[in-house]
Amino acid sequence: MNIEGKNVGFVLTGSFCTFKKSIEVLKKIVEKGANVIPIMSYNAYQLDTKFGKASDFISQIENITNNTIIHTIQDAEPIGPKHLTDIMVIVPASGNTMAKLANDIIDTPAIMAAKSHLRNQNPIVIAPSTNNALSGNAINIAKLLNMKNYYFVPFKQDNPISKPNSVVFDSDYVIKTMEFALEGKQIQPILLQI
Repeated sequence: MNIEGKNVGFVLTGSFCTFKKSIEVLKKIVEKGANVIPIMSYNAYQLDTKFGKASDFISQIENITNNTIIHTIQDAEPIGPKHLTDIMVIVPASGNTMAKLANDIIDTPAIMAAKSHLRNQNPIVIAPSTNNALSGNAINIAKLLNMKNYYFVPFKQDNPISKPNSVVFDSDYVIKTMEFALEGKQIQPILLQI
């Protein structure tokens, strides 16, 4: 199913090293004709890091989408009741975010947006980017893989020698994963070779 004309919740969480890559994905989603509602976790919205200033990312995202970023729990809560999104994509999905999704901990705008969106049983696409995917967070990824309405963007180890537990999503697969998810299917393979 094509994403043209779909209302897409685009969530950024705190895996800052992939923000530039995530913004490129955002541009492609907009170019495909989707209406994008940008959402950021508290940390994504507030923290300056070695990868860039929060204010610069905010400006870029709002210029690309022509929408104001949702960045509070109060503003995220109405997403489901008002049927604002057909699909939600979390790019990047940090280990912390995946742990909270898997264990129903609703304490950030990003997680509230997902919870609210799920009340309509619409798909959530997860693009993982975390240093602990193959260690402490493996159990949470496994839980999400077995939960209804969650779909994963294919991912791979990003540096198996110096960061053996780290994985990162392949940005070339985000839109294709969204298309599959809108049909209720998980794109395969999920695990990519290096």
